[in-house]
Amino acid sequence: MVTTPGGQPPQSDPSQESGVQIPQVGFATPSTGRTVLVTATAALGGFLFGYDTAVINGAVKAVGEAFHASPLVLGFAVAAALIGCAIGAWFAGALADRHGRIRVMILAAIAFAVSALGAGFAFSIWDLAFWRLIGGLGVGAASVIAPAYIAEISPAHLRGRLGSLQQLAIVTGIFVALLVDYALVAGSGSASAPLWFGQATWRWMFLSLLVPAVAYGLLALTIPESPRYLCAKERLGEAATVLRRFVGGDVDERIKEIIRTLRGKKGEGGFATIRGPRLGLLPIVWVGIGLSVFQQFTGINVIFYYSSVLWQAVGFDEKDALAITVITSVTNILTTIIAIALVDRIGRRPLLLIGAIGQFVCLGVLAFLFGTAPVINGTPTLGSAGPIALVAANLYVVFFGATWGPVVWVLLGEMFNNKIRAMALSVAAAAQWVANFIISTTFPALSSVGLGLAYGVYTFFAFVSIFFVIRYVKETKGRELEEMV
Repeated sequence: MVTTPGGQPPQSDPSQESGVQIPQVGFATPSTGRTVLVTATAALGGFLFGYDTAVINGAVKAVGEAFHASPLVLGFAVAAALIGCAIGAWFAGALADRHGRIRVMILAAIAFAVSALGAGFAFSIWDLAFWRLIGGLGVGAASVIAPAYIAEISPAHLRGRLGSLQQLAIVTGIFVALLVDYALVAGSGSASAPLWFGQATWRWMFLSLLVPAVAYGLLALTIPESPRYLCAKERLGEAATVLRRFVGGDVDERIKEIIRTLRGKKGEGGFATIRGPRLGLLPIVWVGIGLSVFQQFTGINVIFYYSSVLWQAVGFDEKDALAITVITSVTNILTTIIAIALVDRIGRRPLLLIGAIGQFVCLGVLAFLFGTAPVINGTPTLGSAGPIALVAANLYVVFFGATWGPVVWVLLGEMFNNKIRAMALSVAAAAQWVANFIISTTFPALSSVGLGLAYGVYTFFAFVSIFFVIRYVKETKGRELEEMV
């Protein structure tokens, strides 16, 4: 029988209520290095997430020429991945609750590998779009499972830093994809030119995804299952072993707490676990959706997807604009490292507030400069204000990369209780991909009216996000997952 530290039996023993005996393993000191390695393996899903979404950048023009695709059809082929992301995220939570976190990682790796092969050997723009959608399923699943798994296997005092590895992996994946695209084009001279075995360079860009996809799948087989999932399946001996190796503390007590928070889960699976009184969902789920939407609605992906518009408006030529895009991706990596250093010290909520205010100011400057700049031949000419816009755009990336980029993923992984985490994260991540799709597809139309209008819209959402954080976001620093309500 499990006793409290004072030697008295607990008033209510969840293990006895469930009919399962908790293995007595007591206190333990886990290895931080081992925990970092395991969470880094899970974060490889984030690397593939970033790599898959960015690798097409260097191939878009060549793909359009190869298949004689209209701008509308080509745009659909690119956007198909985002549609797949939303679908993959939507269903990943249910799959993770039913079959485990590790199996979903393996499914995501398979989707990435199949997408790489299919896109690399595509024979039309339509089947390319299909294979990109398959890859999107993997991205969506990875965007759910990585933060959930990392939160569930990390000790509370390290959870913020380890959770930030997801965003670090994403931005590193983006950088590596851009670097691979650049290296392949440097080797052949053009994305349309043949490279190895007579295949066009753009095909090798897609095929390059196969290497990290296989590595992710193989490494996922080497890490343990989430202790929260193991407890839900009443595999308490395995859960105790994982907790002892990676989380530590009073493992007996931790298992009891996990079981307590999982009460009512049987017979109440799927989306039933997150239904509530606020427009059909629990309030905390809406907070997660809000965080996801605001992360995208401040326009970060416009900076990455359409940055050449900004830099060429400032006066840079196309080649230099592409070089600045790579520099921007490096900036995003460096600022994410700053977030890793600060998130468990300063806390999640203060970082989000700092980021929201900083993004509001930077976007406001861009909106004003573009809105007041004279338009010559359809392009705003910033003149002497160009360097100011350049600084404002890069500072915006700094504020995002050090706050909203990683911190939202940390919060989504830890803010939900054990009973609803996977499902709630699925809905929030799906909302994020829908928001990404909306922002990415509406920017050309908004910018055709005026870049001032486009950045004005993003400024508005940055302003609203300040009050959203103040009103609805609660601090989770240092709290155990079993304390989440």
